[in-house]
Amino acid sequence: MARRRRKSSVGKKIFWTIFSIVVGLLVIGLGVGAKVYFDLSGSIKETYESVERNNETTKRKAPIDLSQKQPFSVLLLGIDTGDLGRTEQGRSDTLMVATVNPETNKTTLVSIPRDTYVEIVGHGTQDKINHAYAFGGAAMAMDTVENYLDIPIDHYVSINMMGIKELVDAVGGVDVNNDLEFESRGEHFAFGPIHLEGERALTYLRMRYEDSRGDYGRQLRQRAVVEGIMNKALSLNGVTQYQGILNTMEGNMKTDMSFGDMQKIALDYRDAFSKMDQLQMTGEGFMQDGVSYQRVSEDELQKVQSTLKQQLDIK
Repeated sequence: MARRRRKSSVGKKIFWTIFSIVVGLLVIGLGVGAKVYFDLSGSIKETYESVERNNETTKRKAPIDLSQKQPFSVLLLGIDTGDLGRTEQGRSDTLMVATVNPETNKTTLVSIPRDTYVEIVGHGTQDKINHAYAFGGAAMAMDTVENYLDIPIDHYVSINMMGIKELVDAVGGVDVNNDLEFESRGEHFAFGPIHLEGERALTYLRMRYEDSRGDYGRQLRQRAVVEGIMNKALSLNGVTQYQGILNTMEGNMKTDMSFGDMQKIALDYRDAFSKMDQLQMTGEGFMQDGVSYQRVSEDELQKVQSTLKQQLDIK
C-alpha cells in the first residue's frame, strides 16, 4: 500500500528544493536590489527547455493557465548523469509527481519506484518507468507518467546528479541523520548524524545494494540529502552566497516553466504549500527475461490516481 504522511515537512522540503530556492532568491532580489532579481531571471532563462508532447495521448488539449490559479501538476526528475564522467542521456533515478491546488491550499507529492513496470508511451514497449527518460527525454517521461497515473502532467523539472553534488558544495555541505551504517566506494558512513560534502553526498545517496530496503532505502537517503540542502539554502546570507546556487541551476537543471510561471507560483500558489501529503507507491518485485521489475497493484494504483484527480479537480 502507498504510505502516506500528512503535512510532511520532508516532502515539503523536497518539493521546495526546486521552487523555494528560486522563490527565496526572488524575494531577496525584490528586497535587496535589482541585481539579484535580474541574475535570477537570467538563470531561470538558462534552465528553460520546452518539450514536444505526444498530442494524440496528452490529456490537456490546452496548456494550464497559472494566471487563473488552476490546479496543476509537475513531474520532478532526478537524472543519473552528470557525475562519474557520465554524459549520456541518462535515466530518471528519482520520479516524483506533485499536484498543487490553490483552492484547497494543499499539495500532494507522490514518489514512483524507478523500476515500476509500465507502458512506455511513444516507444511501443513495456519497461521500467525510469527508461522513458532515456528513450525520449522529459517529453516521453511526462507522457508515460501521465498515462500511468491517468492525470495530466503539466510541467517538469529535472536536475542531474552533478547538480545535486554542486548544490551540496554551494551551500557548504549538508547534515543528515544516517539510519544505516555502510561502506560504499571506499567511503565509510557511520550511523547517526554525519556531515556530507559534494562527492561524499553523491556516494551516500547513490548506494542501494548494501541496503536490504533496496531502492526504497536509497529514496530515503535522497530525501535526507535534499532536506539538508534546503535547510542550508534557507540559511544562506542572501546576496553573498546566492550566485553559487544560480550557477548550479544553470548548468544542471531543466524545466519547461518560464520565469513568469515561477513568479505566478510564488505569488499565487504559496499557500498551497502549507499542507503537504506525501505518498510513496510501493510494488512487488518480479523477474522477467533476467531483469528485475516492480509491479504496483491495481488497487494501490487506482487509489493514488483517485487522490491526484481530486487534487486536480478532475471529475
